[in-house]
Amino acid sequence: MSKHDGAAGRASVAVHAARAGADVAAGSFRGELEVDRKDGKTDVVTQADREAQQRVIDVIEASYPDDPIVGEEDDALKAVPETGPAWIVDPIDGTNNYVNGIRAFGTAVAAVRDGDPVAAATVCPALGDTYRVGPTGAVRNDEPLSVSDCADPEAATVCPTYWWNFDQRDQYAAAVSGLTDRFGDVRRFGCAQLELAMVASGALEGTITNLRANPWDTVAGVALIRAAGGTVTDLEGNHWCHDSEGLVASNGALHDELRAAARTIDEGGD
Repeated sequence: MSKHDGAAGRASVAVHAARAGADVAAGSFRGELEVDRKDGKTDVVTQADREAQQRVIDVIEASYPDDPIVGEEDDALKAVPETGPAWIVDPIDGTNNYVNGIRAFGTAVAAVRDGDPVAAATVCPALGDTYRVGPTGAVRNDEPLSVSDCADPEAATVCPTYWWNFDQRDQYAAAVSGLTDRFGDVRRFGCAQLELAMVASGALEGTITNLRANPWDTVAGVALIRAAGGTVTDLEGNHWCHDSEGLVASNGALHDELRAAARTIDEGGD
């Protein structure tokens, strides 16, 4: 058994690994970057992504050499094991922001058991923020996190998260319409893990997508929200899991309104 075994040990390693990856990313931020494209012109990857992921993996494997690691880049696993312990890594979430010199990016690491998160960390080095969740709850820079207590949709700020392909942009338009019809203000930051962390901190009241999001883009942030007192479900209101279709994350008080907005996406708006 690892000396780090248990939720507290995994929480410590998650923070250490996320910080190590974020340090790699920060070292190349706003520098000369070699950029490759994956599935689209804004779906980019850099050498910093690959090096940051390897650094995260090195830290995890030093304490948990036998645990599976799911990661966004290269030949890392792409599916979360149904049983047992595992790790989920996004070396640079918000890579398009990163490439364009926008500070909204971060390294996210989640420890899961039987698919459910037991610890997580998201480090946003250019913003100076470390979000983490473990046995003592959710914190940002060592200050406890709590979701917003706003219960008035017209006073709320919300976000459509995750990005739609060009042949699905009508769904993005429907998402924005569904949100602007119901809520006071709308933002989009281009970094799903940061958007979820902002729900956990109370900076946003909620975020939605109708898409099946990748686990490396979501699991750490979902763990933060739940630990901070918020609610995360699929479009039907069921408990959200890493393989759920759609995601609705909220402060709890406005969850029904956010679900209503999310359900309009596939319907093409109201």
